[in-house]
Amino acid sequence: MMTLFPSKYWMKHTPMVPKGFLRYQVLKQLNEKPMSGSEIMTEIEKQTYGSWKPSPGSIYPLLAWLRDEGYIKETAEKEVGIKRYMITEQGRSFLEEHVKMSEERHKRFRHFGPGPNFMGPMWFEFYPKKAKELQRATKDFAIVLWNLRDRLRQEYSEKAAEEAKIVLEGASKKIKDITKEIGSQ
Repeated sequence: MMTLFPSKYWMKHTPMVPKGFLRYQVLKQLNEKPMSGSEIMTEIEKQTYGSWKPSPGSIYPLLAWLRDEGYIKETAEKEVGIKRYMITEQGRSFLEEHVKMSEERHKRFRHFGPGPNFMGPMWFEFYPKKAKELQRATKDFAIVLWNLRDRLRQEYSEKAAEEAKIVLEGASKKIKDITKEIGSQ
């Protein structure tokens, strides 16, 4: 049985990264500390658990544009062959505006679910009438998972992370079992 979109392939080879997402990620990273282009690419890859790493052809022109617009500047510290950038006050304002707009958009389109909009519509491909409940459950699951991630980012709890991991591992195993059972019928 063929998997239609293995997640790693899907994230790297389809244009699913929303417009402005990379700009936001770069500014967010630079708001935390000065970084080079390659450090930003590595950090984004780390935060997406290896699912996506922006290319140099995306990062470096964006850094040049952000610098030209006054949102970032090169740091005074010089290392041979490495340019590090830091966010400016104008860049912080731009980032805050982006965050406010994203929050507003999230409120207005909450019914579509969090993050990349693939958890709900993916069920439309197969038996749309019978899949409504599965679509709703998938959307609900994605929302609670997204909310947990946000909450853990605000206030990390080792206990909550461990409990969530156990639940997710159990759910993954059960869904794999269901999938295998379908294949053997």
